[in-house]
Amino acid sequence: GVFISASAGNGGPGGLTVTNVAPWVTTVGAGTMDRNFPTDVKLGNGKIVPEVGIYDGPGLTPGRMYPIVYAGVEQFGGGDGYSSSLCLEGSLDPKFVKGKIVVCDRGINSRTAKGAEVKKNGAVGMILANGVFDGEGLVADCHVLPATSVGATGGNEIRRYIGNSRSPATATIVFKGTRLGVRPAPVVASFSARGPNPVSPEILKPDVSD
Repeated sequence: GVFISASAGNGGPGGLTVTNVAPWVTTVGAGTMDRNFPTDVKLGNGKIVPEVGIYDGPGLTPGRMYPIVYAGVEQFGGGDGYSSSLCLEGSLDPKFVKGKIVVCDRGINSRTAKGAEVKKNGAVGMILANGVFDGEGLVADCHVLPATSVGATGGNEIRRYIGNSRSPATATIVFKGTRLGVRPAPVVASFSARGPNPVSPEILKPDVSD
């Protein structure tokens, strides 16, 4: 008479990644809440990339634009740029990131650890960009500095702006508070483990998971 349930796991969005397959267990995938934490990344070219982020400390100066750099550049870490692109511990050169907003790629180390590493090296903010596999699914983390997460499309747009800007690239991060009553909810989270017929991550809305 005891109801048994288990987590599907966070191995998605790839197929056949569900952890619990016993037929007598109810397996539950990760889902979203009915709230969101909208954050705008405003670029120096006037483009606004709307994404999500949680931060409750001193924010960036309203109306001020800050230099923005992509961490995946050889000069940041003195290597091939891979470690610095992920903002791994010890991979960033303070003289290149101090006083700037740093774009870090998602993967390997934890999302909040990237922010801690960026802050340790003197940066004022961080933009955490999804890769192709992560798609547009987002997780709102509590960061130690002004930071936001962007999907793969937004990340590509920001990197292109940085790489193609003829003048020094600039940006700012604007936190817009908490939105309640978001619908539809719950929605399957992009990282939820999938069975043999997974939902394509491209059709999932950017999500905030509990």
